[in-house]
Amino acid sequence: MVFEFPADLAPEVYPLAWLVGRWHGTGELNHPAVGRRPVTSEIVFDHDGGPYLRFVSTLRTVEEAGPDGPTLENVFSTETGYWRISPDRPEGLPEGTHALEVLLADASGRLSLFLGWVGNGRVDLATDFVARTATSAEVTAAKRVYGLVEGRLMWAEDLAAFGEPMRTFSSAELDRLGGDGQDGEA
Repeated sequence: MVFEFPADLAPEVYPLAWLVGRWHGTGELNHPAVGRRPVTSEIVFDHDGGPYLRFVSTLRTVEEAGPDGPTLENVFSTETGYWRISPDRPEGLPEGTHALEVLLADASGRLSLFLGWVGNGRVDLATDFVARTATSAEVTAAKRVYGLVEGRLMWAEDLAAFGEPMRTFSSAELDRLGGDGQDGEA
């Protein structure tokens, strides 16, 4: 598959260009606080020409209504934010990678600042700061990895949350849907 840079993409985010688009797939939640259950995941990376990518992610639980009933998908979480390449290059950053800053807001009342790196079709992130409202779930830290594997976007998230230490929380494998994802279109 030939990759083309999206039109009007700011040069500052070229290392993230492979993420631009609408992605959809399946995965699972697996944590003592929420149980083990199948999910669908949709992620959109788009841009407006600024030196960042916009990010929208929706995770839905999948539940069978019954043997002859429809499959129900209920929104479990939604988050929005911005991904940008840092102009600073931290000491020890591997060659061929770029420092990454990710700001995310979760609809449940949590704000997270992730720091990490992107390179060679992989993103590694860890929270540097988590703020939450009094009614938000108790999440104190998170780690995420995203990777492009044979044209599919794989992601996994570990959380320190709900009184539990850092452990696997969710993961999914997504396929890119048609279009370039610009302006939320795909």
